[in-house]
Amino acid sequence: MSTSTTVPPVLPNGTPGNSSQASRFLEALGPGLTTGAADDDPSGIATYSQVGAQFGYQLGWTMLLTYPLMCAIQQISAQIGRVTGRGLAGNLRRHTPGWVLHGLVASLVVANILNIGADLGAMAAALKLLIHGPAILYVVLFAVGSVALQVFVHYSRYVTILKWLTLSLFAYVATAFTVHIPWRDVGIQLILPRMSFDSDHITAIVALFGTTISPYLFFWQASQEVERTDEETGAEPLLHAPHQANGELDRIRVDTYVGMAFSNIVALFIIITAAATLHASGHTDIQTSSQAAEVLRPLAGPFTFTLFALGIIGTGLLALPVLAGSAGYALGEAFHWRTGLAREARAAKAFYGTIAVATAVGAVLNFSALDPVRALFWCAVINGVVAVPIMVLLMVLASRRSVMGQFHLSLPLKSMGWLATGVMALAAVGLFVTSVV
Repeated sequence: MSTSTTVPPVLPNGTPGNSSQASRFLEALGPGLTTGAADDDPSGIATYSQVGAQFGYQLGWTMLLTYPLMCAIQQISAQIGRVTGRGLAGNLRRHTPGWVLHGLVASLVVANILNIGADLGAMAAALKLLIHGPAILYVVLFAVGSVALQVFVHYSRYVTILKWLTLSLFAYVATAFTVHIPWRDVGIQLILPRMSFDSDHITAIVALFGTTISPYLFFWQASQEVERTDEETGAEPLLHAPHQANGELDRIRVDTYVGMAFSNIVALFIIITAAATLHASGHTDIQTSSQAAEVLRPLAGPFTFTLFALGIIGTGLLALPVLAGSAGYALGEAFHWRTGLAREARAAKAFYGTIAVATAVGAVLNFSALDPVRALFWCAVINGVVAVPIMVLLMVLASRRSVMGQFHLSLPLKSMGWLATGVMALAAVGLFVTSVV
Protein backbone atom coordinates (compact mmCIF):
# COMPACT_ATOMS: atom_id res chain seq x y z
CA MET A 1 0.00 0.00 0.00
CA SER A 2 1.10 3.56 -0.61
CA THR A 3 2.42 5.47 2.35
CA SER A 4 3.06 9.15 2.86
CA THR A 5 6.50 8.62 1.33
CA THR A 6 5.20 7.04 -1.88
CA VAL A 7 1.96 8.85 -2.61
CA PRO A 8 2.50 12.39 -3.92
CA PRO A 9 0.73 15.31 -2.31
CA VAL A 10 -2.41 16.39 -4.11
CA LEU A 11 -2.94 20.03 -4.87
CA PRO A 12 -5.96 21.84 -3.43
CA ASN A 13 -7.78 21.63 -6.76
CA GLY A 14 -7.49 17.81 -6.63
CA THR A 15 -4.85 17.49 -9.37
CA PRO A 16 -1.24 16.44 -9.03
CA GLY A 17 1.50 18.95 -9.64
CA ASN A 18 3.42 17.36 -12.54
CA SER A 19 3.47 14.42 -14.94
CA SER A 20 5.28 12.15 -12.49
CA GLN A 21 2.74 12.98 -9.83
CA ALA A 22 -0.04 12.39 -12.35
CA SER A 23 1.22 8.85 -12.89
CA ARG A 24 1.34 8.22 -9.17
CA PHE A 25 -2.05 9.81 -8.77
CA LEU A 26 -3.54 7.28 -11.18
CA GLU A 27 -1.75 4.45 -9.38
CA ALA A 28 -3.18 5.64 -6.07
CA LEU A 29 -6.73 5.21 -7.35
CA GLY A 30 -7.84 1.86 -6.01
CA PRO A 31 -10.47 0.91 -3.43
CA GLY A 32 -12.53 4.06 -4.00
CA LEU A 33 -12.47 3.69 -7.76
CA THR A 34 -13.41 -0.01 -7.83
CA THR A 35 -16.06 0.53 -5.15
CA GLY A 36 -17.68 3.33 -7.12
CA ALA A 37 -17.57 1.36 -10.36
CA ALA A 38 -18.99 -1.77 -8.70
CA ASP A 39 -21.96 0.33 -7.56
CA ASP A 40 -23.09 0.42 -11.21
CA ASP A 41 -23.64 -3.34 -11.36
CA PRO A 42 -26.28 -4.95 -13.66
CA SER A 43 -28.88 -4.61 -10.90
CA GLY A 44 -28.09 -0.92 -10.63
CA ILE A 45 -28.23 -0.58 -14.41
CA ALA A 46 -31.71 -2.12 -14.30
CA THR A 47 -32.84 0.43 -11.70
CA TYR A 48 -31.38 3.40 -13.61
CA SER A 49 -32.91 2.14 -16.86
CA GLN A 50 -36.31 1.70 -15.22
CA VAL A 51 -36.22 5.21 -13.80
CA GLY A 52 -35.15 6.79 -17.09
CA ALA A 53 -37.73 4.82 -19.05
CA GLN A 54 -40.58 5.65 -16.67
CA PHE A 55 -39.82 9.25 -15.71
CA GLY A 56 -37.57 10.59 -18.44
CA TYR A 57 -35.08 13.15 -17.15
CA GLN A 58 -37.09 14.04 -14.04
CA LEU A 59 -35.04 12.11 -11.47
CA GLY A 60 -31.53 12.73 -12.75
CA TRP A 61 -31.07 15.25 -9.92
CA THR A 62 -30.87 12.38 -7.41
CA MET A 63 -27.40 11.55 -8.76
CA LEU A 64 -26.24 15.05 -7.83
CA LEU A 65 -27.78 14.78 -4.36
CA THR A 66 -26.40 11.35 -3.53
CA TYR A 67 -22.84 12.19 -4.61
CA PRO A 68 -21.69 14.09 -1.48
CA LEU A 69 -23.53 11.58 0.73
CA MET A 70 -21.76 8.65 -0.94
CA CYS A 71 -18.41 10.41 -0.70
CA ALA A 72 -18.84 10.98 3.02
CA ILE A 73 -19.92 7.50 4.02
CA GLN A 74 -17.40 5.72 1.78
CA GLN A 75 -14.55 7.97 2.94
CA ILE A 76 -15.46 7.21 6.55
CA SER A 77 -15.53 3.47 5.80
CA ALA A 78 -12.11 3.66 4.16
CA GLN A 79 -10.62 5.69 7.00
CA ILE A 80 -11.81 3.19 9.59
CA GLY A 81 -10.00 0.42 7.71
CA ARG A 82 -6.81 2.42 7.17
CA VAL A 83 -6.63 3.84 10.68
CA THR A 84 -7.42 0.69 12.66
CA GLY A 85 -6.06 -2.00 10.34
CA ARG A 86 -9.40 -3.84 10.58
CA GLY A 87 -12.46 -3.95 8.37
CA LEU A 88 -15.92 -2.85 9.45
CA ALA A 89 -16.99 -6.25 10.77
CA GLY A 90 -13.68 -6.57 12.65
CA ASN A 91 -14.30 -3.25 14.38
CA LEU A 92 -17.94 -4.07 15.05
CA ARG A 93 -16.88 -7.38 16.62
CA ARG A 94 -14.72 -5.49 19.12
CA HIS A 95 -17.21 -2.77 20.00
CA THR A 96 -20.78 -4.12 19.62
CA PRO A 97 -22.75 -7.05 21.08
CA GLY A 98 -22.43 -10.30 19.14
CA TRP A 99 -26.13 -10.54 18.32
CA VAL A 100 -26.05 -7.12 16.64
CA LEU A 101 -23.00 -7.99 14.57
CA HIS A 102 -24.26 -11.42 13.54
CA GLY A 103 -27.70 -10.12 12.61
CA LEU A 104 -26.28 -7.37 10.41
CA VAL A 105 -23.73 -9.66 8.77
CA ALA A 106 -26.35 -12.34 8.08
CA SER A 107 -28.63 -9.78 6.44
CA LEU A 108 -25.73 -8.45 4.38
CA VAL A 109 -24.80 -11.93 3.16
CA VAL A 110 -28.40 -12.74 2.17
CA ALA A 111 -28.74 -9.46 0.25
CA ASN A 112 -25.40 -10.01 -1.47
CA ILE A 113 -26.35 -13.53 -2.58
CA LEU A 114 -29.61 -12.26 -4.07
CA ASN A 115 -27.69 -9.51 -5.81
CA ILE A 116 -25.09 -11.97 -7.13
CA GLY A 117 -27.87 -14.14 -8.53
CA ALA A 118 -29.55 -11.20 -10.22
CA ASP A 119 -26.26 -9.94 -11.66
CA LEU A 120 -25.29 -13.37 -13.00
CA GLY A 121 -28.70 -13.68 -14.65
CA ALA A 122 -28.40 -10.22 -16.21
CA MET A 123 -24.88 -10.91 -17.51
CA ALA A 124 -25.97 -14.23 -19.01
CA ALA A 125 -29.02 -12.63 -20.63
CA ALA A 126 -26.85 -9.87 -22.11
CA LEU A 127 -24.35 -12.37 -23.54
CA LYS A 128 -27.21 -14.41 -24.99
CA LEU A 129 -28.47 -11.29 -26.75
CA LEU A 130 -25.02 -10.80 -28.30
CA ILE A 131 -24.04 -14.35 -29.33
CA HIS A 132 -27.15 -16.45 -28.56
CA GLY A 133 -26.65 -19.82 -26.85
CA PRO A 134 -27.88 -21.14 -23.47
CA ALA A 135 -28.11 -18.45 -20.78
CA ILE A 136 -27.84 -21.01 -17.98
CA LEU A 137 -24.45 -22.15 -19.30
CA TYR A 138 -23.28 -18.54 -19.27
CA VAL A 139 -24.42 -18.19 -15.64
CA VAL A 140 -22.20 -21.11 -14.67
CA LEU A 141 -19.24 -19.87 -16.69
CA PHE A 142 -19.41 -16.37 -15.22
CA ALA A 143 -19.73 -17.76 -11.69
CA VAL A 144 -16.84 -20.21 -12.04
CA GLY A 145 -14.64 -17.63 -13.77
CA SER A 146 -15.24 -15.00 -11.09
CA VAL A 147 -14.41 -17.38 -8.23
CA ALA A 148 -11.34 -18.72 -10.03
CA LEU A 149 -9.94 -15.21 -10.52
CA GLN A 150 -10.38 -14.39 -6.84
CA VAL A 151 -8.84 -17.65 -5.63
CA PHE A 152 -5.96 -18.17 -8.04
CA VAL A 153 -4.84 -14.72 -9.26
CA HIS A 154 -2.39 -12.87 -7.02
CA TYR A 155 -3.94 -9.92 -5.22
CA SER A 156 -1.84 -7.19 -6.85
CA ARG A 157 -2.62 -8.49 -10.34
CA TYR A 158 -6.27 -9.05 -9.47
CA VAL A 159 -6.65 -5.46 -8.25
CA THR A 160 -5.17 -4.29 -11.55
CA ILE A 161 -7.78 -6.37 -13.40
CA LEU A 162 -10.55 -4.75 -11.37
CA LYS A 163 -9.21 -1.29 -12.11
CA TRP A 164 -9.13 -2.02 -15.84
CA LEU A 165 -12.67 -3.40 -15.67
CA THR A 166 -13.86 0.01 -14.50
CA LEU A 167 -13.27 1.18 -18.08
CA SER A 168 -16.26 -0.95 -19.11
CA LEU A 169 -18.50 1.68 -17.59
CA PHE A 170 -17.44 4.15 -20.26
CA ALA A 171 -19.69 2.11 -22.55
CA TYR A 172 -22.62 3.93 -21.00
CA VAL A 173 -21.07 7.33 -21.52
CA ALA A 174 -20.39 6.41 -25.14
CA THR A 175 -23.94 5.06 -25.53
CA ALA A 176 -25.42 8.43 -24.63
CA PHE A 177 -23.55 10.05 -27.52
CA THR A 178 -24.90 7.57 -30.08
CA VAL A 179 -28.47 8.84 -29.65
CA HIS A 180 -30.08 12.26 -29.86
CA ILE A 181 -30.34 13.89 -26.45
CA PRO A 182 -31.88 17.31 -25.75
CA TRP A 183 -29.11 18.47 -23.45
CA ARG A 184 -30.87 21.74 -22.64
CA ASP A 185 -33.86 19.85 -21.23
CA VAL A 186 -31.50 17.55 -19.31
CA GLY A 187 -29.73 20.53 -17.75
CA ILE A 188 -32.98 22.20 -16.73
CA GLN A 189 -34.25 19.01 -15.10
CA LEU A 190 -30.98 18.61 -13.20
CA ILE A 191 -31.01 22.16 -11.83
CA LEU A 192 -34.76 22.85 -11.60
CA PRO A 193 -36.48 19.46 -11.43
CA ARG A 194 -40.24 19.13 -11.45
CA MET A 195 -40.90 17.61 -8.04
CA SER A 196 -43.71 15.14 -7.49
CA PHE A 197 -44.63 13.28 -4.32
CA ASP A 198 -46.91 10.57 -5.67
CA SER A 199 -46.14 6.98 -4.70
CA ASP A 200 -44.48 6.09 -8.02
CA HIS A 201 -41.97 8.93 -7.76
CA ILE A 202 -41.24 8.23 -4.11
CA THR A 203 -40.70 4.54 -4.82
CA ALA A 204 -38.30 5.38 -7.64
CA ILE A 205 -36.34 7.85 -5.48
CA VAL A 206 -36.09 5.28 -2.69
CA ALA A 207 -34.86 2.69 -5.21
CA LEU A 208 -32.21 5.09 -6.49
CA PHE A 209 -30.94 5.82 -2.99
CA GLY A 210 -30.92 2.14 -2.09
CA THR A 211 -29.01 1.32 -5.28
CA THR A 212 -26.32 3.98 -4.88
CA ILE A 213 -25.70 3.68 -1.11
CA SER A 214 -25.41 -0.04 -0.32
CA PRO A 215 -23.89 -1.76 2.74
CA TYR A 216 -21.64 -4.11 0.79
CA LEU A 217 -19.75 -1.08 -0.53
CA PHE A 218 -18.90 0.01 3.04
CA PHE A 219 -17.44 -3.38 3.92
CA TRP A 220 -15.55 -3.74 0.65
CA GLN A 221 -13.77 -0.37 0.71
CA ALA A 222 -12.81 -0.65 4.37
CA SER A 223 -11.39 -4.15 3.89
CA GLN A 224 -9.54 -3.15 0.73
CA GLU A 225 -7.75 -0.45 2.72
CA VAL A 226 -6.67 -3.15 5.17
CA GLU A 227 -5.45 -5.30 2.27
CA ARG A 228 -3.40 -2.43 0.85
CA THR A 229 -1.83 -1.80 4.24
CA ASP A 230 -0.89 -5.47 4.61
CA GLU A 231 0.56 -5.65 1.09
CA GLU A 232 2.68 -2.48 1.05
CA THR A 233 6.12 -2.70 2.61
CA GLY A 234 6.42 -0.33 5.54
CA ALA A 235 2.73 0.55 5.70
CA GLU A 236 1.02 0.22 9.08
CA PRO A 237 -2.38 1.15 10.51
CA LEU A 238 -2.36 4.87 11.18
CA LEU A 239 -2.98 4.27 14.88
CA HIS A 240 0.54 2.79 14.98
CA ALA A 241 2.10 5.02 12.30
CA PRO A 242 0.51 8.47 12.53
CA HIS A 243 3.34 9.98 10.47
CA GLN A 244 1.86 8.24 7.40
CA ALA A 245 -1.48 9.98 7.87
CA ASN A 246 -1.17 13.08 5.69
CA GLY A 247 -0.44 11.29 2.45
CA GLU A 248 -2.80 8.42 3.19
CA LEU A 249 -5.84 10.46 4.18
CA ASP A 250 -5.33 12.68 1.13
CA ARG A 251 -5.18 9.57 -1.06
CA ILE A 252 -8.33 8.11 0.46
CA ARG A 253 -10.22 11.36 -0.01
CA VAL A 254 -9.22 11.79 -3.66
CA ASP A 255 -9.69 8.08 -4.44
CA THR A 256 -13.19 8.16 -2.94
CA TYR A 257 -14.23 11.42 -4.59
CA VAL A 258 -13.08 10.18 -8.00
CA GLY A 259 -14.69 6.76 -7.55
CA MET A 260 -18.05 8.10 -6.43
CA ALA A 261 -18.04 10.73 -9.20
CA PHE A 262 -17.36 7.95 -11.69
CA SER A 263 -20.24 5.94 -10.25
CA ASN A 264 -22.80 8.74 -10.36
CA ILE A 265 -21.78 10.15 -13.74
CA VAL A 266 -22.22 6.73 -15.32
CA ALA A 267 -25.56 6.23 -13.53
CA LEU A 268 -26.73 9.63 -14.78
CA PHE A 269 -25.77 8.75 -18.36
CA ILE A 270 -27.75 5.49 -18.11
CA ILE A 271 -30.82 7.43 -16.93
CA ILE A 272 -30.35 9.99 -19.71
CA THR A 273 -29.94 7.30 -22.40
CA ALA A 274 -33.03 5.43 -21.21
CA ALA A 275 -35.01 8.67 -21.10
CA ALA A 276 -33.94 9.75 -24.60
CA THR A 277 -34.77 6.38 -26.15
CA LEU A 278 -37.11 4.22 -24.09
CA HIS A 279 -39.18 6.96 -22.45
CA ALA A 280 -39.34 9.04 -25.62
CA SER A 281 -40.70 6.06 -27.60
CA GLY A 282 -43.23 5.02 -24.96
CA HIS A 283 -41.34 2.00 -23.58
CA THR A 284 -41.85 2.89 -19.94
CA ASP A 285 -42.14 -0.59 -18.40
CA ILE A 286 -38.57 -1.91 -18.27
CA GLN A 287 -37.87 -4.63 -15.70
CA THR A 288 -34.27 -5.75 -16.27
CA SER A 289 -31.04 -4.39 -17.73
CA SER A 290 -31.02 -6.97 -20.53
CA GLN A 291 -34.59 -6.02 -21.45
CA ALA A 292 -33.45 -2.40 -21.71
CA ALA A 293 -30.63 -3.46 -24.03
CA GLU A 294 -32.98 -5.51 -26.20
CA VAL A 295 -35.48 -2.66 -26.57
CA LEU A 296 -32.63 -0.31 -27.50
CA ARG A 297 -31.73 -2.38 -30.59
CA PRO A 298 -34.63 -1.26 -32.84
CA LEU A 299 -34.75 2.21 -31.28
CA ALA A 300 -31.10 3.26 -31.34
CA GLY A 301 -29.44 0.76 -33.65
CA PRO A 302 -27.12 -2.23 -33.25
CA PHE A 303 -24.08 -0.22 -32.14
CA THR A 304 -25.89 1.35 -29.17
CA PHE A 305 -27.43 -2.00 -28.30
CA THR A 306 -24.02 -3.72 -28.38
CA LEU A 307 -22.39 -1.06 -26.19
CA PHE A 308 -25.18 -1.30 -23.65
CA ALA A 309 -25.06 -5.11 -23.52
CA LEU A 310 -21.27 -5.24 -23.26
CA GLY A 311 -21.46 -2.72 -20.41
CA ILE A 312 -23.76 -5.08 -18.50
CA ILE A 313 -21.23 -7.88 -18.80
CA GLY A 314 -18.25 -5.71 -17.90
CA THR A 315 -19.85 -4.15 -14.85
CA GLY A 316 -21.04 -7.57 -13.73
CA LEU A 317 -17.50 -8.95 -13.88
CA LEU A 318 -16.47 -6.07 -11.64
CA ALA A 319 -19.42 -6.31 -9.24
CA LEU A 320 -19.37 -10.09 -8.63
CA PRO A 321 -16.08 -10.14 -6.70
CA VAL A 322 -17.09 -7.05 -4.73
CA LEU A 323 -20.38 -8.64 -3.67
CA ALA A 324 -18.88 -12.06 -2.88
CA GLY A 325 -15.73 -10.55 -1.39
CA SER A 326 -17.59 -8.19 0.92
CA ALA A 327 -19.61 -11.17 2.19
CA GLY A 328 -16.36 -13.04 2.80
CA TYR A 329 -14.77 -10.11 4.63
CA ALA A 330 -17.87 -9.53 6.77
CA LEU A 331 -18.25 -13.19 7.81
CA GLY A 332 -14.52 -13.71 8.24
CA GLU A 333 -14.01 -10.66 10.43
CA ALA A 334 -17.15 -11.43 12.43
CA PHE A 335 -15.91 -14.94 13.26
CA HIS A 336 -12.21 -14.01 13.42
CA TRP A 337 -11.20 -16.08 10.40
CA ARG A 338 -8.14 -15.38 8.31
CA THR A 339 -9.34 -13.13 5.53
CA GLY A 340 -7.87 -11.41 2.51
CA LEU A 341 -7.54 -11.81 -1.22
CA ALA A 342 -3.77 -11.49 -0.77
CA ARG A 343 -3.69 -14.79 1.16
CA GLU A 344 -3.29 -18.13 -0.55
CA ALA A 345 -6.42 -20.24 -0.64
CA ARG A 346 -5.11 -22.85 1.80
CA ALA A 347 -4.31 -20.11 4.33
CA ALA A 348 -7.85 -18.65 4.28
CA LYS A 349 -10.09 -21.59 3.46
CA ALA A 350 -13.21 -20.27 5.19
CA PHE A 351 -12.87 -16.85 3.57
CA TYR A 352 -12.51 -18.23 0.06
CA GLY A 353 -15.14 -20.84 0.85
CA THR A 354 -17.61 -18.05 1.64
CA ILE A 355 -16.83 -16.38 -1.69
CA ALA A 356 -17.34 -19.65 -3.57
CA VAL A 357 -20.54 -20.62 -1.73
CA ALA A 358 -22.09 -17.15 -2.05
CA THR A 359 -21.40 -17.13 -5.79
CA ALA A 360 -22.62 -20.72 -6.22
CA VAL A 361 -25.87 -20.07 -4.36
CA GLY A 362 -26.40 -16.93 -6.44
CA ALA A 363 -25.91 -19.01 -9.59
CA VAL A 364 -28.32 -21.70 -8.38
CA LEU A 365 -31.03 -19.07 -7.90
CA ASN A 366 -31.08 -18.73 -11.68
CA PHE A 367 -32.11 -22.39 -11.94
CA SER A 368 -35.04 -21.84 -9.57
CA ALA A 369 -38.48 -20.36 -10.09
CA LEU A 370 -37.40 -17.20 -8.26
CA ASP A 371 -38.57 -14.10 -10.12
CA PRO A 372 -35.45 -11.95 -10.70
CA VAL A 373 -37.47 -8.74 -10.44
CA ARG A 374 -38.87 -9.80 -7.06
CA ALA A 375 -35.39 -10.87 -5.99
CA LEU A 376 -34.09 -7.38 -6.75
CA PHE A 377 -36.99 -5.86 -4.81
CA TRP A 378 -36.24 -7.91 -1.72
CA CYS A 379 -32.56 -7.20 -2.12
CA ALA A 380 -33.37 -3.48 -2.07
CA VAL A 381 -35.57 -4.00 1.01
CA ILE A 382 -32.84 -5.82 2.91
CA ASN A 383 -30.16 -3.34 1.84
CA GLY A 384 -32.37 -0.41 2.81
CA VAL A 385 -33.04 -1.88 6.24
CA VAL A 386 -29.48 -3.02 6.93
CA ALA A 387 -27.79 0.16 5.67
CA VAL A 388 -29.24 2.39 8.37
CA PRO A 389 -28.04 0.56 11.52
CA ILE A 390 -24.67 -0.15 9.86
CA MET A 391 -24.27 3.54 9.05
CA VAL A 392 -25.26 4.53 12.59
CA LEU A 393 -22.69 2.13 14.07
CA LEU A 394 -20.09 3.22 11.52
CA MET A 395 -20.59 6.88 12.50
CA VAL A 396 -20.39 6.07 16.21
CA LEU A 397 -17.18 4.06 15.79
CA ALA A 398 -15.52 6.65 13.55
CA SER A 399 -16.31 9.40 16.07
CA ARG A 400 -14.75 7.63 19.05
CA ARG A 401 -11.21 8.43 20.12
CA SER A 402 -11.05 4.97 21.71
CA VAL A 403 -11.40 3.49 18.21
CA MET A 404 -9.81 6.08 15.91
CA GLY A 405 -7.39 7.86 18.25
CA GLN A 406 -6.44 11.28 16.92
CA PHE A 407 -8.01 10.38 13.57
CA HIS A 408 -11.62 10.54 14.76
CA LEU A 409 -13.95 12.33 12.37
CA SER A 410 -13.69 16.03 11.71
CA LEU A 411 -16.86 18.07 12.18
CA PRO A 412 -17.57 18.59 8.44
CA LEU A 413 -17.13 14.90 7.61
CA LYS A 414 -19.11 13.85 10.68
CA SER A 415 -21.95 16.22 9.73
CA MET A 416 -22.12 14.91 6.18
CA GLY A 417 -21.96 11.31 7.41
CA TRP A 418 -24.88 11.80 9.75
CA LEU A 419 -26.81 13.59 6.99
CA ALA A 420 -26.26 10.57 4.74
CA THR A 421 -27.45 8.30 7.54
CA GLY A 422 -30.58 10.42 8.06
CA VAL A 423 -31.38 10.41 4.35
CA MET A 424 -31.04 6.63 4.19
CA ALA A 425 -33.30 6.29 7.23
CA LEU A 426 -35.94 8.36 5.45
CA ALA A 427 -35.45 6.22 2.34
CA ALA A 428 -35.96 3.03 4.37
CA VAL A 429 -39.16 4.41 5.85
CA GLY A 430 -40.28 5.51 2.40
CA LEU A 431 -39.59 2.04 1.02
CA PHE A 432 -41.94 0.45 3.54
CA VAL A 433 -44.61 3.11 3.12
CA THR A 434 -44.65 2.82 -0.66
CA SER A 435 -44.52 -0.99 -0.59
CA VAL A 436 -47.54 -1.08 1.72
CA VAL A 437 -49.47 1.51 -0.27
